[in-house]
Amino acid sequence: MSTAEPAARPIRSLIPARLDRLRWSPFHTRVVCGLGGAWILDGLQITVASSVTGELTKPSTLDMTSTEVGLIATVYLVGEMVGALVFGRMSDRLGRKRLFVYTLLLYLIGTGLAAFTAGNSAGWLAFFYLTRLAAGMGIGGQYSAINSAIDEVMPSRYRGRVDIWINGSYWAGAILGSFVSYIFLNHFAPNVGWRLAFLLGPVLALVVIIVGRVLPESPRWLVTHGRQEEADKVMAKIEEAVRKSGQELDPIDESKAIEIVPEKRYGYLTFLRLVFHRFTRRAVLGATLMITQSFLYNAIYFTYALVLINFYHVPSSKVPVYGLAFAVGNLCGPLVLGPLFDSWGRKQMIAGTYIVSAVLLALSAVMFDAGVLNAATQTVAWVIIFFFASAGASAAYLTVSETWPIEIRAEAIAVFFAIGSIAGALGPLFYGALIGTGSSRTGLFVGYLVGAGIMLTGGLVEVFLGVNAAGKSLEQVTKPLTSTDQKAPAAAVTPIASQAS
Repeated sequence: MSTAEPAARPIRSLIPARLDRLRWSPFHTRVVCGLGGAWILDGLQITVASSVTGELTKPSTLDMTSTEVGLIATVYLVGEMVGALVFGRMSDRLGRKRLFVYTLLLYLIGTGLAAFTAGNSAGWLAFFYLTRLAAGMGIGGQYSAINSAIDEVMPSRYRGRVDIWINGSYWAGAILGSFVSYIFLNHFAPNVGWRLAFLLGPVLALVVIIVGRVLPESPRWLVTHGRQEEADKVMAKIEEAVRKSGQELDPIDESKAIEIVPEKRYGYLTFLRLVFHRFTRRAVLGATLMITQSFLYNAIYFTYALVLINFYHVPSSKVPVYGLAFAVGNLCGPLVLGPLFDSWGRKQMIAGTYIVSAVLLALSAVMFDAGVLNAATQTVAWVIIFFFASAGASAAYLTVSETWPIEIRAEAIAVFFAIGSIAGALGPLFYGALIGTGSSRTGLFVGYLVGAGIMLTGGLVEVFLGVNAAGKSLEQVTKPLTSTDQKAPAAAVTPIASQAS
C-alpha cells in the first residue's frame, strides 16, 4: 500500500466518533491479545537474556568474559532506542499495522539467529551482538506502533485502562521468562539450554504475527493519509464484528465529524517545532514522566540482585525467586489500577501513583538504613512500591500517545522513549556504585531517597501540567495537525466514512 498524495480538498469523517461509540466486544479482546503479545515478548527477552548470562561465561558455551556479557544488555538497549527512532517515523508514514508486523519480524530474526552463535571468536561475537542489536531494534519499533494503534482504535471510555494493561503486560513476559529460563538451564546441557531459551522468543513471535495479521489498520491513520475509502471499509468491518457480538449501534450526529486536509508526510523537524512553539508544556510533561519512571525502574530492577546478595546474603541461585515476586507485583499494579485511569481520571491517577510510590520508597529507605528489613520484607516493600509505580510507568506511554497529534504520534513516542532510556541507563550505574561491596548502607539509603525525590518530581509535574484526557476523543485531547477546525462550508467538503446503516 503506497502513501497517499495530499487531498485537493478537505475531507470530512465520522470515524473517530464511530470508534468511540463502540462498547467492549470480542474484536477489542483480539486487539489486546495481538498488541499485548509484543510487550510480553519484551519482558521475556530481557529476562531470558539476563538469566542466561551466567551460562555464557562457561567454556562449554561461548566462554565470554564479564565485560563481553555486560555488553549484551548495552547493545540491546541501544538497539531499542535506534529502533524506536527509525521505526517511529516509519509508523507515522507507512501505518501502524505494517510496522507492527515488520518490527516483530525483525525481533524474530534477531533473537532466533542469536541461538546459532557457534563460538567465541571475534567474528562470532560480532554476529551475536548484531543479533541482539536487531532484536532490540525490533522491540524498540514496537513501542511506537503499538501505543499508537491502541489509542487510535480503542473507544475513549476504555483507552486508558487498555493502554496501561498492554504496557504492563511486559511483566507477564518477565514471569514467563523466569520459568522458561529455569527449565532450560536446569534440565538441558549448558550449550543447549541457553539456545532453547533464545529460540522461545521467535516461537511466540510467530504466534503474535498470526494474531496480528487479523488486526485492522488504524482507521484514524488511514483518514489522515487521505485513504478515505479504505478507512470506511475497515471501519465497516469493525462495526460488523461488533454487531455480531450483540451490540446495537446508534446513529451519529454529523456535528461530531472532523475535517482535515491530508498532508504528504511529517518528520522530526515538525516535531521539534511543536516542542518549542506549540506543545512545550506537553513536551515537558512527557519527558519528565518518561525520565523519572525509567530512572527508578532501571536503577532498582537491574540492581536488586546485588542488594539481596550483598546486604541480605541471599545465595545467587535463590535470587530468581525474589525476582519472580517482584515481577508479579509489577504485573498486578496495571491490571488492578488500570480501570481507575478512566473512571477517576488521568491527572489524579498518574500523579497519585508517582507520589505514592515515591513516599513508599522513602519509607523503605528509612527502614533499610535502620536495618529492620530482611530479604523477604525488602522484597515485599519493592512489590508494594512497584504495584503503584508500574501503573504510573505505563501511564507515561499513555500520556505521550494521546497528547500528541496523530500525524506525529509514533515519532513523539519514539523520542520520549529514547530520552527516558538514556536517563534509565544512568540509574543502574548510579545505584551500583552506591551498593559497592555492601559494607555500608548509607550510600544506598541516599540513593533510595534520590529515587523517591525523582518520582515525586514526576508526580508534581503531572499535577501542574497533566492533561485531563479520560473519556475524551483523541481529537478532543489533541486536534490533528491537518484539522480545518470544521471552518469549511459543508458543501465544500468531500464526505467520507459516513456512518454505517
